[in-house]
Amino acid sequence: MSEIERESMDYDVVIVGGGPSGLSAAIRLKQIDPDLNVVVLEKGSEIGAHILSGAVLDPCGLDALIPDWKEKGAPVKTEVKKDNFYILGPAGHIRIPNWPMPPLMSNHGKYIVSMANVCRWMAEQAEELGVEIFPGMAASQIVWDGNRVAGVVAGEMGLESDGTPGPNYEPGMELRGKYVFLSEGVRGSLAKEVMAKFDLSKGHCPQKFGLGMKEIWEIDPAKHRGGTVTHTMGWPLGGNAGGGSFIYHLENNQVFIGFVVHLNYENPYLYPYMEFQRFKHHPMVAELLEGGKRVAYGARAISEGGWQSIPKLVAPGVALLGCSAGLVNVPRIKGNHNAMLSGIAAAEAAAAAIKAGREGDELTAYEADLRSGPIAKDLKKVRNVKPMWSHWGMIPSLILGGLDMWTNNLFGFSLFGTLKHGKNDAAHTGEAKNFKPIDYPKPDGKISFDRLTNVAFSFTNHEESQPCHLKLKDPSIPISVNLAKYAEPAQRYCPAGVYEVLEGDNGPRFQINFQNCVHCKTCDIKDPSQNITWTTPQGGDGPNYPNM
Repeated sequence: MSEIERESMDYDVVIVGGGPSGLSAAIRLKQIDPDLNVVVLEKGSEIGAHILSGAVLDPCGLDALIPDWKEKGAPVKTEVKKDNFYILGPAGHIRIPNWPMPPLMSNHGKYIVSMANVCRWMAEQAEELGVEIFPGMAASQIVWDGNRVAGVVAGEMGLESDGTPGPNYEPGMELRGKYVFLSEGVRGSLAKEVMAKFDLSKGHCPQKFGLGMKEIWEIDPAKHRGGTVTHTMGWPLGGNAGGGSFIYHLENNQVFIGFVVHLNYENPYLYPYMEFQRFKHHPMVAELLEGGKRVAYGARAISEGGWQSIPKLVAPGVALLGCSAGLVNVPRIKGNHNAMLSGIAAAEAAAAAIKAGREGDELTAYEADLRSGPIAKDLKKVRNVKPMWSHWGMIPSLILGGLDMWTNNLFGFSLFGTLKHGKNDAAHTGEAKNFKPIDYPKPDGKISFDRLTNVAFSFTNHEESQPCHLKLKDPSIPISVNLAKYAEPAQRYCPAGVYEVLEGDNGPRFQINFQNCVHCKTCDIKDPSQNITWTTPQGGDGPNYPNM
């Protein structure tokens, strides 16, 4: 395509992504200097449409950003009253008492929330301060000024399937900033490009990931226990993969039920979505859900590498925030507080740099704050839990990880130093010849559901005439390599049924149903040949989560 002429708009700070980190940055910038021009670009149809999180919220980030959030009516109301932890077997469970757990693992004083609704409220606070928020504006390209990130292209729409402009083509705009904050969530396409160009992961462990799947249920009021938090490990995953579940009782007789599978599993026949559906048939869970109804479904990848995997966070003109930086505390299953704190830190560094006339340089003050401030304090204490689980399995990691967290909590050091992650999750995938297929029970349509039926409850929609946003580096690899060697695991690891292998007269062929994509990014992470690149589709497309 020839060079496209686009209009340009100039801002002080351009923020890509309307999640907790991006919105926190926008709010803090305007708190510091109301005259700063700040814009937030959100690819979802509205703020919150692409937000999916557990979520039990540690309010420390919100306290730092908007201390009077209660008075301002934040949708943060269901305080945790009961904290349960179980190890499951096929038909029973063992409760792990709370007293041996380090204090950081306690959820008391935290809140069960819909992060989608929290972000919608945060957007209102940002707009009251004068932040411009553009939903339905997918940022699809970086604007470069030499070796500096100078902005992004957003709002390009109307391309035909072959990538050429259609009759309703809109070229989008260049939104230029003195700084660009990438707060796209896990494995964002622009963050991935910036990380590769500047080799930001050099000297750091590879990022590790999990796949989180979640349903919202309305249950029998007699079974509802508002403020109850339950986490489980063990069955049904067993030795096949690491992971676990969460069950959170929020208001209005609703329950968040979710399942996380660590993506470093070896067996290519593992089917994470069906593990989730099987989990719901455990007697403890099935009894809770019986007589209720599922009202929403979604999925997303989770960054799990922790302290060791945080890349360099800045390059000329750009900074990585939130899940783009990988700030989840894995044993606590929390990252939203760190996302907010990263947004605050980045905003303070950018505001100071702009005031001092150092526009477009590296925000070294942000990097220093993150690596020495409250985020570092939170993540350093738990840095060995994930590598322990990966190397030694569930039970040893529970015992040794608990000991390590206690040592860190009491004395500020680890007996183990800092353990390293090994290879990336894609490289962990084993060859099919070394494993047996797993026989999964057929969903019953009451407690468990087939994948495509559930995807309908994510309210996902994509304009079908646009180019496929899931790019294959080599279209022959899914059949010639992945099917032959790994039984093509894309058929199973995708929680939305995007990828299929279809038999035809000329042999098997690989089909991509991109209209189903819930933007979880698992394919970009887990494909054993690293042949799939997730890019953003046109703005407004994808899931439309209600109150995930």
